[in-house]
Amino acid sequence: MQAPASRRTYLDVLRGVAVLVMIEAHVIDSWTRDADRLSRAFGESLILGGFGAPLFLFLAGVAASMSAGSKARRSGDPAAAVLAVQKRGVQIFFLALAFRLQSLVVSHGEAWTLLKVDILNVIGPSIVLAAALWGAVKSPPARLAVFALSTAAIVWLTPVVREAAWLAALPDWAEAYIRPIPGLTNFTFLPWAAFVTAGAFVGVLLDNARTAAADRRVNIALGAGGAAMAIAAYEASFLPALSAGSRFWTTSASFFFMRLGVMIVALALAYVWEQRPVRHWSPMQLLGRTSLFIYWIHVEMVYGIVSLSLHRALSLGGAWIALAIFWAFLLLSAALKELFDAWWEDGAVSPRREGVYARS
Repeated sequence: MQAPASRRTYLDVLRGVAVLVMIEAHVIDSWTRDADRLSRAFGESLILGGFGAPLFLFLAGVAASMSAGSKARRSGDPAAAVLAVQKRGVQIFFLALAFRLQSLVVSHGEAWTLLKVDILNVIGPSIVLAAALWGAVKSPPARLAVFALSTAAIVWLTPVVREAAWLAALPDWAEAYIRPIPGLTNFTFLPWAAFVTAGAFVGVLLDNARTAAADRRVNIALGAGGAAMAIAAYEASFLPALSAGSRFWTTSASFFFMRLGVMIVALALAYVWEQRPVRHWSPMQLLGRTSLFIYWIHVEMVYGIVSLSLHRALSLGGAWIALAIFWAFLLLSAALKELFDAWWEDGAVSPRREGVYARS
C-alpha cells in the first residue's frame, strides 16, 4: 500500500492559515482607531482573529503526539520519545521568557511585563503535559481515551476553578496562569491547554494512519466528526450553562467545542486542498514552516515602538489594507529566512566543516 508523504503538508497549510489569522487579530486590534472599534465589522474581525491562537495550540498538540509516535518507532524507546517532546515544550516556555525580554529591551517596557502570560507560555507546558499523558499509557485506544477525558476535564473545570477563592492567595504571576488578571494575562492554562490535548487526540489518529488510504479515511472521518461537534455545540449553547460561573465567550464548553469542531473541519479541508493534482510553491506551507519565526518578529512590529505612529490611527478599512501589505512583507521575510537557512546549511557550514576535515 502507498505510504503518505513523510511530511503531511496539509498540517503546514493549516498552520499557515493560523499565521495569517493571528496577524489579522493583532493588526486590527492594534492599528484600528477608536471611532471604528464599536462597529459590527470590527467585532466580526476580532471573532475571525480569535481562531488564530486556538489553531496554534491545537496543531501543537497534533505535532506532540505525532512526534512522540515517530520518535518511539525509530528508537524503540517510548520513554526517550516522551522526554524529547517534553524538552521541546520546555524550550518553547523559555523562548516565551526570551521574547518578553526582547520586548522589554526593544520597546523600553516596564520590568513587570516579563511576567505576562502569552501563548508561548501556555503552549510549552501544555506540550509537556500532552507528552506525559501520551507516555502514561501504551496503546492508541488508551491514548485516545486519556486525551479525550483530559480535554473534557479541563474544559468543564475551567469555570469552576476560575471562581475558586483560594486562587487569590497565590502570587499574581502564578494566578495569571490559571485565571485572567488584567495586564498580566493574555492566555491561561484553563481552558487553553485543552486545545493542546484535543490536538494530541487527533495526532494519535493521524500518527496511526501510515498509508495514503488510511490518511484519507481518517481525514474524512475527522471532517464529518468536526462538523457534527460544531453543530451539536452550537445547539447546546442555547441550553442552560452547566456551571453558574460559565461565560459563553470565555469559559463555556459550548464555545470551546464549537471552535474545536470548526478547526477539525479546517484540518480536513486542508487535507483536501493538498490532494489537488497540480501543486506549485505554496505560501501557506511556507508560513506554516516558519510560524515561530513569524510570531517572533511580527508582534513587536505590530504592538511595539516600530509601529507607534500606527497605533489606533487607521480606519478599519485602512487597517485591512495595511494588513494586506504586512502579510506580503512577512511572506517575503519567511522566504528570505528559508533561503538564509539553506545557504547557511549548504553554503556556509558544510564547506567550512569539509575544510576542517581536509586539513586534519
